[in-house]
Amino acid sequence: MQNNILYKEMYKEIQNAHYILLVTHKNPDPDTLSSALSLSNFLFESRLKHKVFNISKELPRKLDFLCRYDKISFSLPKYYDLIIYLDCANEDRVGISLDTTKRSICIDHHQSNNNFADINIVDTTKSSTAELLYNFYEQNGLKISKNNAECLYTGIYDDSLAFSTPRTNKKTFQVVSSLLESKIDVSYISEKLQKRESLAKFRMIPKIMQSLELYLEGRIATVYVEEKWIKETGVVLYECDDVVDMVLSLGIVEVVAYFRIIDNSVRVSLRSKNDIDVSVISAKFNGGGHKNAAGFVINTTDLKKTRKKVVTSILDYIED
Repeated sequence: MQNNILYKEMYKEIQNAHYILLVTHKNPDPDTLSSALSLSNFLFESRLKHKVFNISKELPRKLDFLCRYDKISFSLPKYYDLIIYLDCANEDRVGISLDTTKRSICIDHHQSNNNFADINIVDTTKSSTAELLYNFYEQNGLKISKNNAECLYTGIYDDSLAFSTPRTNKKTFQVVSSLLESKIDVSYISEKLQKRESLAKFRMIPKIMQSLELYLEGRIATVYVEEKWIKETGVVLYECDDVVDMVLSLGIVEVVAYFRIIDNSVRVSLRSKNDIDVSVISAKFNGGGHKNAAGFVINTTDLKKTRKKVVTSILDYIED
């Protein structure tokens, strides 16, 4: 009920703004970008001035079929009076400091450590931020165009791992059913997301798999990326993020930790199944996420020490 009130306040802020900055998180995934592009399509159709910002110069190519993807910018506008953070549980995820004197809105399905925005719309029971954004349109009686619906469906589909995560529920499928009324082609979207892998990725995956190490009779698995492999294959690192789910598909594995160096820090992604809550482990390293998917960053480039530290933390959690 509280969020329904906040959705109304969010729309008022949008209507009163002169120039809106839509902010997505660094190392972007489809949910943050699809949500921003959904809102961008709505604002464009409403003739409201705005810009979608992401600090990265390398964006997931598999999303290039979404309308207004080519409008995403890695440079900030000179002027904006409203900031909308999408899928950014905290300001650090943006990768750059923004003007804190401006009005701001945060809409996210991750637990935030602090309510940094003027309006914070958070619901950790939702499959994705895109699903939350759908509720924004619904609560304000706003029409969702086909272009907009494609963005929302893409965010929900990808972040729910094709509707397979525990957060996928009856409401998720009700949202998808409503989006289908916009005549979106789900087969086309699925093909764009799943059937355009690069040759570089196929050269990189075997290298990552060779780094596989198992602990606790195979219940815990780790994989990592060495920087030299990126140069050898020419891969764009985000292309390999699904390797963590590949390893989790092994029958004996219950927890996976995936390590790679980004911006002179080790980025760690955790995945789990059954009743293992990796968000608890992530929180120990000041990270965030959900029960079965979480992550954090450690300010070091030492992969070996980081792996040892993380594995020890996982073992302590499981054996407690």
